[in-house]
Amino acid sequence: MLIYNVTINIEESVEKEWLTWMQEVHIPEVIATGKFEKALMTKVRAEEEMGGVTYSVQYGCPSQQQLDAYYAEDQERMQASINKFAGKFVAFRTELEVISQH
Repeated sequence: MLIYNVTINIEESVEKEWLTWMQEVHIPEVIATGKFEKALMTKVRAEEEMGGVTYSVQYGCPSQQQLDAYYAEDQERMQASINKFAGKFVAFRTELEVISQH
């Protein structure tokens, strides 16, 4: 199992609108690609020096092949959809390998 993690710092001025959009539109669209089994959205509980509010969305992916298929077939379109918030956020993505779960 892999986790495709997207960490996003969003400006407070659009946080509420962005959060609703993420939960009602974007995350369901990413799951609908069929490449991920689940998603977990968390809020980072720390003051950000640069301002804004930081969230992490962790998408559970069963295999590297599925994740590679997402990159090839869906990622560009999914990332383009967040452009409605252009200039109001920064994001970075990481791949995590699940070693154990307790």
